[in-house]
Amino acid sequence: MTSIEPERRFNDPPNPLWKRVKGLTAGDNAGPGPRHLINYRRIWKLAVLLTGGVSLIPLIFITILDYQVTQYAIESEHDLRTTRIVSNTRQAISFFLTERKSALEFIIHENSFEALNDPQRLEGMLENLKRSFSGGFVDLGVIDALGHQRNYAGPYALGGKDYSRQEWFTQVVDHGVHISDVFLGYRKIPHIVIAVKRILPNGAFYVLRASIGIAPFEKHLSSLEMGGKGDAFMINHEGTLQTSSRHYGNVLEKFPLAVPAHSPRTEVFNTKDVNGDDLLIGFRYIDETPFVLMIVKNKQELMKPWSSTRLKLLIFLLLSVTVILTVILSTATYMVRKIKIADQKRVMSFHQVEYSNKMASIGRLAASVAHEINNPLAIVNEKAGLIKDLFTYKNCYEKDERLLGLVDSILKSVKRAGTITKRLLAFARNLETSIGPVHVKDVLQEVLSFLGKEAEHRDISVTLDVSSGIPVLESDRGKLQQIFLNIINNAFAAVSDGGRIGIRAWEEGKGQVLISFEDNGCGIPKEDLNRIFEPFFSTRANQGGTGLGLSITYNLVQEIGGTISIESEPGKGTRFTIVLPSEAKGA
Repeated sequence: MTSIEPERRFNDPPNPLWKRVKGLTAGDNAGPGPRHLINYRRIWKLAVLLTGGVSLIPLIFITILDYQVTQYAIESEHDLRTTRIVSNTRQAISFFLTERKSALEFIIHENSFEALNDPQRLEGMLENLKRSFSGGFVDLGVIDALGHQRNYAGPYALGGKDYSRQEWFTQVVDHGVHISDVFLGYRKIPHIVIAVKRILPNGAFYVLRASIGIAPFEKHLSSLEMGGKGDAFMINHEGTLQTSSRHYGNVLEKFPLAVPAHSPRTEVFNTKDVNGDDLLIGFRYIDETPFVLMIVKNKQELMKPWSSTRLKLLIFLLLSVTVILTVILSTATYMVRKIKIADQKRVMSFHQVEYSNKMASIGRLAASVAHEINNPLAIVNEKAGLIKDLFTYKNCYEKDERLLGLVDSILKSVKRAGTITKRLLAFARNLETSIGPVHVKDVLQEVLSFLGKEAEHRDISVTLDVSSGIPVLESDRGKLQQIFLNIINNAFAAVSDGGRIGIRAWEEGKGQVLISFEDNGCGIPKEDLNRIFEPFFSTRANQGGTGLGLSITYNLVQEIGGTISIESEPGKGTRFTIVLPSEAKGA
């Protein structure tokens, strides 16, 4: 079976641009439910049309005039092209850093300090980051408030390192997030650090730190199309090279020219190098980083005579339009997808509130029904007992076994109905949040009692194996009921008539209880396992599935301090395994 630990994320898997555009503009653009108030298709169209119009109209106008312009116009074109390269490259680098910083912020706020200190979980997060983001992530580290690295995942032996006196640690403590410039550090390899801080309710804090190599930056800068013996690289505010340069040295060497004065926008200017050659330099300070992006071109090479024809201008125009439209479509699609993800989170919150209210209403209704039924049951029981007594005293009925059997049948039915009402009352009481002693076997039997008739009707074999040595848990009985009920209901939906469901509970290690739910149903495809705990994702979308059951179950397991994992193989079945602590979270 293929197994997977749950990964909490809303992002869709990577798809080609046209598929992502189609996903936003086709079908019900108002989202998966009536609470979605955003028309994604309209926003996407407006963004593409407005941005495309603003970007393409000036370009077309400049291209038409370029055929007869003077040397001044050619110089202006070079300036504009350099500005565009700097701006687009700055945007790509800024997006590269922001995307990874956002990923770290998501991880640190969606995982507790204890969860991040799990070596296997941190290794899994690092592998997921490497798969999700092409290039960049080298390692992950969790640092406590004293600057000690409490957990580390990566190729270097950096566990337990003290970063309390390093500049990046001081910066992230002061500002909450920090992107460092390039340095060697303990590993003696040029890299940068992205670190984010999370403040706990008690005032303490911890830091999640990721190291990123400079290879992605150098690869992107070296791939830029530039004329005039162009050179693209980054320096820091002190003039130290942050990436290798074709003409000005290697990384961490000093840039021979003066560092341009700070400007909030892209700037282009002319200067001379140490040999007296004219240079055209474009630069941009990358916000919230110590980097300055530099594009340096040899002006003599740029201004060599070059003749243009209408065909070349048309080709240039078409290529430029294609590049700009690609960037516009990608950016618009990315932004609208982010809006859609935020909208999904909002709707998810609504559904969770509805779910809680629904369970509370069911509890109140169950208690009311149970009380209402108990009263007439008591009367029926009393009258049936009186009838039996009267029959016993009269000789004519005393030996009438058929009549006495009918009375006994009434009494048995009353007793059975009373047992059902007691279960309903117990279920209603357990919906209230409360921490107390819980016997796992009792909760499992209680949940299975509500599904016994369905199992009997569908000829489903349900086996329960609870080890005798399981300790009594200190946990929330109501949440355990909901967790078990959701998983068992999923198993009933997955198996066909005559199927098998096996439930097993045992103690593993000190203070941990494991409960597994295994069925021989249809199973889950491997490509769906990564998303099985995501809200609104359902393998039974056309069969009444809402895609919220397992997401809510995951949250409930987390709330009581447990973990849940899944193993599945199509055609062979599925196994959910829940690990519960013997003491409730926060107890």
